[in-house]
Amino acid sequence: MRLPVVAGAEVPSEYLSLTDEEMIQRIEEHKARLGQRLIILTHQYQRPEIVDRGDYVGDSFELSRKAAQSQAEYIVFCGVQFMAQSAEILRKDFQKVYHPDLTSGCPMADMGDMDDVEFCWSQITEIVGKNRIVPITYMNSFADLKAFVGRNGGAVCTSSNARAVLEWAFRHY
Repeated sequence: MRLPVVAGAEVPSEYLSLTDEEMIQRIEEHKARLGQRLIILTHQYQRPEIVDRGDYVGDSFELSRKAAQSQAEYIVFCGVQFMAQSAEILRKDFQKVYHPDLTSGCPMADMGDMDDVEFCWSQITEIVGKNRIVPITYMNSFADLKAFVGRNGGAVCTSSNARAVLEWAFRHY
């Protein structure tokens, strides 16, 4: 089971028939009306017309950190689900995170099926014991997997801290 991503609902059907130009116009109108109360985060892999509308463009974790540091009330995260989950976890109480495409996924993140993870964890720890295994997951995973890793004494790594996380794990276990 995945955590509910973020505030938001299904995209109204009227939006599905809009041309790119009409969508861009609506985005620009919302940005003008809301001003600094709205920030749009766009992952670098998005289409150029989406990236061009973003206030911040970059990788998923850095975007989530920028959103949490902002005073914007509305955060729109244009990326895959786990990215919006990270922004939801890091946000301030008054901030609301919206994810425009609740169907967007990531094949790598989808590999962390929690039923499989729980089953494998029980099998491995039964053989070697819990105190000999350090779960580590990559930042580009869903919140439920990150929570599992944390509950079991592990860590979440990024491309910039992977070496340090692995060195920590080998020193402590």
